[in-house]
Amino acid sequence: MKQKPSDLAIFLTNLIKGGINLGFWDDERCEYCNGSIVEKIVDLPRKVGERYVLIKNVPVGVCKKCGTRYYTANVLKTIESSICGRRKAESEISMAVYSL
Repeated sequence: MKQKPSDLAIFLTNLIKGGINLGFWDDERCEYCNGSIVEKIVDLPRKVGERYVLIKNVPVGVCKKCGTRYYTANVLKTIESSICGRRKAESEISMAVYSL
């Protein structure tokens, strides 16, 4: 008799494939192409004034078909707090700058 995969095995398989679905985006469809949405963890670079910030480990819903990103209200509030300086940065990095 074949064993049913455990929840952990399913979670790890989805994680390896680049999509994690913790339930929030279940049954949600993309407003642009009607594709299904999966949860992913991404890094979000943003320009704020004359400086750049990197917000790491951002949970987003991503359309599997067209790549449109969807953010929950709580995530957007945390991003805003980070960009506005209400949260202390965990670290600082330097980066190379190129012009074309």
